[in-house]
Amino acid sequence: MSGETGQERKVVQMGHISGAQGLKGWVRIHSLTEPRESIFEYKPWLLGESLDEAGVQQGKKHGKHLIALLENVNSRDQAESLVGRSIAVYRDQFPELPETEYYWTDLVGLAVQLADGSELGTIERLLATGANDVMVVHGDRERLIPFVQGQYVISVNLDDRVVVVDWDPDF
Repeated sequence: MSGETGQERKVVQMGHISGAQGLKGWVRIHSLTEPRESIFEYKPWLLGESLDEAGVQQGKKHGKHLIALLENVNSRDQAESLVGRSIAVYRDQFPELPETEYYWTDLVGLAVQLADGSELGTIERLLATGANDVMVVHGDRERLIPFVQGQYVISVNLDDRVVVVDWDPDF
C-alpha cells in the first residue's frame, strides 16, 4: 500500500474531532474533504500528533454535522477525551486522479516559475474561491494566482516539483 520504500509515509490532515455526540461514544467531525462525507472513505484514521490509528466503525451525516463511531470508544467520556484531535490519513490512501487533476496537498511547496524560468516563489496554500482555486505563492512578495490550467497554469510537474505559469510578475 505504501509505494514509498524505505521512506516514511506522508500524512495529510483531513479534519478534526470537534465534539462528543450522545452517550454511546460517537464523535462530531469537522471534515476538510470535498464533499465533507468523503472523510469516511479513508480508513484507518490517524488521530492527534501521535498519529494513533483509529478504526471507524460507522460514519454518517447527523443534521448539519458529521458523526463517527470509532473502535474502542464506547462512552461519552471516551469521546470527549478525543475532542480537538486532528484526523489524518496516509497520502497513499488517496485514489489516483486523472492526469490533469491534482490534490492540493501535492501542490503545496512546489516552486512556481514563468516559462522563461524566472522564479516567483513557492505555493504556500490554495484557496477555494467558488469560481476557481487560487494558489497563494510566496516569493519576493505574496501573489495570488488562479489555478486555471491552459490559461494561467501552463504545466504542473510533480516529479520536478515545479508549476509553470503565464503571469505578469509585477502583478
